[in-house]
Amino acid sequence: MSAPFFTSKWVDVPDSLADLGGDELAPGFLAGGAAAGIKPSGGLDVGLIAGPAETVSAVRFTASSQPAAPVLVTRERARIDAIQTVVVNSGNANAATGRPGLDEAARMQGAAAIATGTGEDRVAVCSTGVIGVQLDGAAVLRGILLAKGEMRRDGAAEFQQAIMTTDATEKRCRVQVTLPEGEVTISAQCKGAGMIQPNFATMLCFIQTDAALSAETADLLLGVCVQRSFDRVSVDGQLSTNDTVILQASGYSGVEIVPESQAEAIFGQALDAILRQLALMMIADGEGAGRIGRGVVRGGDAGAVERVARAVANSPLVKTALHGGDANWGRVVQAIGGALPGPQMIPVDVSIEGVQVCSAGAAIRYDEAALAAAMQGPEIDYEITLPGGGYETEVFFSDLGHGYITINAEYTT
Repeated sequence: MSAPFFTSKWVDVPDSLADLGGDELAPGFLAGGAAAGIKPSGGLDVGLIAGPAETVSAVRFTASSQPAAPVLVTRERARIDAIQTVVVNSGNANAATGRPGLDEAARMQGAAAIATGTGEDRVAVCSTGVIGVQLDGAAVLRGILLAKGEMRRDGAAEFQQAIMTTDATEKRCRVQVTLPEGEVTISAQCKGAGMIQPNFATMLCFIQTDAALSAETADLLLGVCVQRSFDRVSVDGQLSTNDTVILQASGYSGVEIVPESQAEAIFGQALDAILRQLALMMIADGEGAGRIGRGVVRGGDAGAVERVARAVANSPLVKTALHGGDANWGRVVQAIGGALPGPQMIPVDVSIEGVQVCSAGAAIRYDEAALAAAMQGPEIDYEITLPGGGYETEVFFSDLGHGYITINAEYTT
């Protein structure tokens, strides 16, 4: 991968971070991918990542009340603070598949444990793809054996391809972080393009580092960074059954991340930048998307601020206007009104790309030509101010165009 990883104006890249690129994982980890015939379109569809015995981990799962079988199996049967191996299949979500689906997820866990010499309780299972179709367990087992034979330090590209479904672009990186105690590496691979809602997202993300972290520190850092990244994105307002994010630390660098230290702060900033960029790459790849927006909402009521941000991000009217590069701010106002219903007029201010278009709920004069030109960029800012102060939130969202309908109308065919 020669293109730079950090491309969004909404990501602050710390000076301590250097983009290394390439196909290698963080030291201590091996990865591979194989074609098992699960994806109807063909291609790689089973992936493995394995770390050393001393690997520690942290995990975040979907908030859905209909979690997929691999989520349930990993939650109930794996030591989520010591995940050594990750096995993934794409092309089938193994969700809404009942007891047979749970059995297949458990078989995946057992087969990956045997293939990589890992205890079953240290294997995480992930699946992504169509919901409600039984997983071909025999195909997955073949894929695991094939992927095992392909595992290597520079196997990130094959693993990335094995986890993708409707993704049009790869979402992965390898960076170096300079800490006071020395240098560490972070690598990551992510998939996601549709069924994405700002309360996690339809996504899988795997992060590896050679830093030495305790499980408690890994859990704290991952939780904070997920809240600022994957919890803040929306393609279509739909919450997935399979969301999983796993951070693994091999400790191979010998550089320890001590709690409440400068190293922890610097490492956390780097992880935050990586996950925010990956989250933005997901919505930029949102099935048929052409541009993305950021809704920033400020005001004196935390609940109202959050409701408005989500309403704007998920409004089909706002999203289609964004797709067309149309500064139709009336659609933003109507989304605000729907999020805050009631008989009282709420005076709101609205700005788009720094141009104020609405003050206290009323239209004002502005340079329409300048705003129309600004709307043609790839990333568009929407700022909304409600009465009062003290709270602020943001949500990133994709536009909505013809491509989204085409992809989802034909998804199972």
